[in-house]
Amino acid sequence: MKLQNRHPDSTPDHFNASGSSSDLNRRDFLAALGVSGTIALGSHPAFASLLESTDRGRSKDPAVIYGAFTYPPTKTLQAEGYYSWPGSSFDAEGREKRYTEELRKIESEMGLRIWISDSPLDTKEQTQQFIEKVKQDKPDGLLLIPFKKGHWPHVTWIIQETGIPAVVLATMGVLLVGHVREMYRTPGVYMINSLDNLEAVAYGLKMIRTMKRMHQSRIISIQDTKKDDYLIPHLGTQVRIVPRKCFVDEFAKLENSEEARQLAARYQKESKKIVEPSQADILDAAKTYFVLKRIVEQEEADALMMECLGGLKKPHMHVPPCMGYMDLRDMGIPAGCEADLDATLTMMLIQNLFDMPSFQHNPCVDTEKHLYFGAHCTCASKMRGIDQPSEPYILRSHAEAGWGCVPQVILQKGQKITLAKYLVQEERPRMILYTGEIVESPCPASTGGCRTNMMTTLNELADVCQLQGHHLCMWYGDFGEKMKAFNQMFQIDTVV
Repeated sequence: MKLQNRHPDSTPDHFNASGSSSDLNRRDFLAALGVSGTIALGSHPAFASLLESTDRGRSKDPAVIYGAFTYPPTKTLQAEGYYSWPGSSFDAEGREKRYTEELRKIESEMGLRIWISDSPLDTKEQTQQFIEKVKQDKPDGLLLIPFKKGHWPHVTWIIQETGIPAVVLATMGVLLVGHVREMYRTPGVYMINSLDNLEAVAYGLKMIRTMKRMHQSRIISIQDTKKDDYLIPHLGTQVRIVPRKCFVDEFAKLENSEEARQLAARYQKESKKIVEPSQADILDAAKTYFVLKRIVEQEEADALMMECLGGLKKPHMHVPPCMGYMDLRDMGIPAGCEADLDATLTMMLIQNLFDMPSFQHNPCVDTEKHLYFGAHCTCASKMRGIDQPSEPYILRSHAEAGWGCVPQVILQKGQKITLAKYLVQEERPRMILYTGEIVESPCPASTGGCRTNMMTTLNELADVCQLQGHHLCMWYGDFGEKMKAFNQMFQIDTVV
């Protein structure tokens, strides 16, 4: 069995190549930082590299996909004089060529390695050879594309024999509903029956890439508990403990940091209002970004979490890291509050699957309006995506500690959302999953609780008080079905 690579120059030997009253005066604030009140912050040399977004963390191998089309040569059908579905006008060879060109683009954009059988699987012998190749090489995923109804058993045989996560694409008019139903809810399979839907294929391959990345990723946990590195069951993500003293010591080194002054000036310029924080509070908040970023880089990490609340009590051990968390998330680096491992893993999955930052928060409900309420003292500002404009935010004190500087991000009313929480389980993990719409983001908050807050609908619950979980993560967009597809492919139980 020969497979064709989409990168001929990297072919393995065994393959063919193929206005609060306490608002600060902005000009005085900038002057206090040593920055001109009229400077264009984005062009300042010290600011240009503050929030660069690059690929970071441990080096990662690309996900490898083995693929095959399944159909008989058209000349064989012509000789028989009967085509069955998809019919005599269906150009299987031409469709394969067009799909393959699109797969090359997907491969390049996602950094995958896609290897396709050098000829469509027509006979039982060809399918058996493909199965043996998959068992031998153990790729990260499969891509199977049937172009003939009668060849559907080739697809089911491959999936059953190999046990490899599989994306299956059948364009409309190839299969009947019974065939689709056979695989649509099968664990380990993403079954697509849709007209030439290569966009869905791209998401299916992205799911496989996400799991590969999670297996090769590292989370830094800044906390006082001593523990060796360990791996998360199922996802394979590594967790490394970094003493909180490292955060405190690194913070002290930035006492006269010009970069921190520039970032503090950015906060002052961007924020819609400054309520409680002093100039010193804002500067200290800016320092936390550089401290956290340095630890991430030193440890070659992909995400971090921190035991943060204990250090905010008297005597203060460190300042709230909440502004640093906002900027890290805005760069695509998940940052989990209160060393919540499940929440941090959830944010990592969301970032990898949907390229979206998310909002970890405490949950509550409005029993009279039947609404969900979520709040926390940090949130990404780039909730629409790290390459999109920021949501407006206000600079506030930490709500529970009563000091420091944190962001109150104003979340968009009318925005559809998804809520999730991955729950680590030894045998089989679970994921809490809801969808809804933001009804309100009170500003300034007339509520108690934390600074950034939201009131939302919940589509899945008849009784909002039946909501499960703590520290759920919210991100913009209705991605409930896509997340369910990921859970099905990797055998994660979806619960509400």
